[in-house]
Amino acid sequence: MIEEPPILSINGKMTRPGRSQIEAFQGVPTGFVVDALFGSGALNRMIQPLGNGRDFKSSIAGPALTANCGPADILATLAALKFIRKGDVVVSAFAAHQGCAAAGDRVTGMMKNCGAAGFVTDGPVRDYAGIVEVGLPVWCTGLTPASPYSSGPGSVGFAIQIGDQEVETGDMIIADRDGVVVVPFERIDETLAGLERVREVEQELDARVADGLKIPDSVAELLGSDKTRFYN
Repeated sequence: MIEEPPILSINGKMTRPGRSQIEAFQGVPTGFVVDALFGSGALNRMIQPLGNGRDFKSSIAGPALTANCGPADILATLAALKFIRKGDVVVSAFAAHQGCAAAGDRVTGMMKNCGAAGFVTDGPVRDYAGIVEVGLPVWCTGLTPASPYSSGPGSVGFAIQIGDQEVETGDMIIADRDGVVVVPFERIDETLAGLERVREVEQELDARVADGLKIPDSVAELLGSDKTRFYN
C-alpha cells in the first residue's frame, strides 16, 4: 500500500547570509543588482509592489524564506511563520494562481509580528486597507477579494520556482518599485563585488548626462564606423 505523503515538509537545514552581507544590499536599486548579475535575477514583471508602493516602504533587502504552497492554498505560508528570522523576506510560490488571494492582512500582520521585512508572491493578495495598516511591504500580482484554502500539501525552506526564477531559502531578495531580484546564496559575494563596479559606471554616466551628454560614446563610434551603412 502506498504511504500517504506528508501534508507539510520542512527543510531542517535553512541557511542565511551573514549580517554584513545583508546590510550591504540595503538601499541598493534592483537595477544595479541585475547589472551586477549580468542581466539575470529579476522576477517576472507581473510581480510588482502592492499599490505601486505608494503606501509602503519602497525598498527592502533580506534573506528569502521560501514557502511552496501550490495553487489556491496557503498552508505552507502559515507554517513558514514559525521559521521567520528577523529581516527575512517570505517568498511564497502560489503556482502563479490568480483565482484567489495568496495572503491577506492577518497573514501579513503575523509575518510582521514574527520579524519579516517583506512578502513576495506570484499570486494576488486581499484586504488592501488592512495590509497598509499592518505596514509590511508586499510584492504580488494584484488584488482579489477571493479567499484561499489552507489544507496543503506544502513545504517550507526548499527551492521554489517563482516569477521565472528559482529561489532558495538564504538567497538574497532585493525589491523596490521596479520589481524583485533574487541573488543566489552562492553568488552573494560576487554580486557585492560587482555592485562596486556598477555604482562607479552609473555615477560616471549620471554625471555626463547631467553635463549634457546626448549620445553614448559607443553608439557615436558605431555610427561613424564602417559597420554602419547609410541608404539614400
